[in-house]
Amino acid sequence: MIPTQHPNWWREAVIYQVYPRSFKDSNDDGIGDLRGITQKLDYIASLGVDIVWISPFFTSPMKDFGYDVADYCDVDPIFGSLADFDALIARAHALGLKIMIDQVLSHTAETHPWFIESRSNRHNSKADWYVWADPKPDGTPPNNWLSIFGGSAWQWDTRRCQYYLHNFLSSQPDMNFHHPEVQQAHLENMRFWLDRGVDGFRMDACIYHFHDQQLRDNPVAEKRNTVNVAASNPYGMQAHIFDNSRPENLIFLESVRALLDEYQAISIGEVGADDALEVMAQYTEGDKRLHMAYSFNLLTAEFSAAHIRRQVEAFEARVKDGCASWSVGNHDVARVNTRWGGRDASAAFAKMILTLQLTLKGTPCIYQGDELGLTEAELAYADLQDPVGLTFWPESKGRDGCRTPMVWDSEQAYAGFSKAKPWLPVPMEHLSLAVFEQEKDAESVLNFARRVMRWRKSIPQLLRGDIQFYDVPEPLLALSRQSDAAPALVAIFNLSPDPQSFECPLIQDAIALSGHGLAGQKEEARLLLPAFGAWIGVKRHL
Repeated sequence: MIPTQHPNWWREAVIYQVYPRSFKDSNDDGIGDLRGITQKLDYIASLGVDIVWISPFFTSPMKDFGYDVADYCDVDPIFGSLADFDALIARAHALGLKIMIDQVLSHTAETHPWFIESRSNRHNSKADWYVWADPKPDGTPPNNWLSIFGGSAWQWDTRRCQYYLHNFLSSQPDMNFHHPEVQQAHLENMRFWLDRGVDGFRMDACIYHFHDQQLRDNPVAEKRNTVNVAASNPYGMQAHIFDNSRPENLIFLESVRALLDEYQAISIGEVGADDALEVMAQYTEGDKRLHMAYSFNLLTAEFSAAHIRRQVEAFEARVKDGCASWSVGNHDVARVNTRWGGRDASAAFAKMILTLQLTLKGTPCIYQGDELGLTEAELAYADLQDPVGLTFWPESKGRDGCRTPMVWDSEQAYAGFSKAKPWLPVPMEHLSLAVFEQEKDAESVLNFARRVMRWRKSIPQLLRGDIQFYDVPEPLLALSRQSDAAPALVAIFNLSPDPQSFECPLIQDAIALSGHGLAGQKEEARLLLPAFGAWIGVKRHL
């Protein structure tokens, strides 16, 4: 295991998410794999990131592309083998990178041996390992809970003549975390990977571990939730107070933390709750639960200085000493360059939004391809693979548009991702953004990303400082980061494609910092910011 510099090293780190199916295919079957990731670890290290989060590669029927696990302690053959994983860990550690892997604990695949046994009858050793319930007298499901992927969260099973709970696909039955053996089984699975050298876990859907044992109906939401699901999805019409974010989960997360502390490993939780910021605060409180958490609050279509400020300030107001991981892109949402920047988003926008993300308080998480400025792919219905898109098309096109293959070399077949036709098409508009092309251009988004991530490591205020926002007009966002015994850092971003000129007394006595790469000019207390520009400096006095 890589020695840690200090106990809270992860607070200063940058995470890079790899979606294995789409990163690099080493055996030319059209699907990315672990050996492909290992081949590109030098590239990842060159970015200046610290932690590599690898999305699921476990044995799976792949109905939800690995988030339906059939064996928690093995690698699916399409991704390689345990030996390939061990080689990946060894190479990553040699490069100074830490490896974080997904843990999808709330549910399994229906093909998992645990569920096969559980559904066989009502009296086997794992009969209560999943959430089973009798129907109402009229045969309908036991309550009104809905699945995120559409329809009722209950599926009838003819073997037991009962319903089982599935918060996601009907092929992803939910486990019963009220059963102590379920909790212990998952802790043992996590220990399996810790013993193999992983440095941490990303806890998928971690608000869904527990359910209300009385199976009470969810009430109607006071305000429809469109943060975590599309507006076309009825899931947002309920207040999800009984089917997730239950208080019992806090105790389980303390058990997880105790295990992680044995190995000096870390955790980050995905929080998609109705009041996600409150749950993030609870789940990261003290040094006894998750190390970090992230929500979908900056993964929405809403983009403004006020929105970003509101989310960060709301979290800071609730949290004590917990840590957020502010992410603006991942495998579940449209690419940020399109979602926030529009169909014609520029390289300047990509550079600005990355720099802004790196100045927020917390541990940034960068999604593969965002360092290239990739845009959301427009796919034909015939090319879709994602069950969300197949269910909610055309109002919601699903998540395939952000999962298309990484583009390595525009001169090679399928942009160097594979020699075989990939599982999702390579968008033509991505070819000019390939790694090989951008490495030749000193001013490319890729080379900018490398410089700005290394620049961040040299600024103590950005690594540990508190955050404060200031009142400036849209489309400007002004913040400061203050750490002990260092002058306050001030950053002012122009979130628009139009130049901005304005009086800003905040920076009257500040000195510009160089090295971040964004353009901005200060004249006394007046700032001149070009399109998607920024000015970053430090106060003259503490």
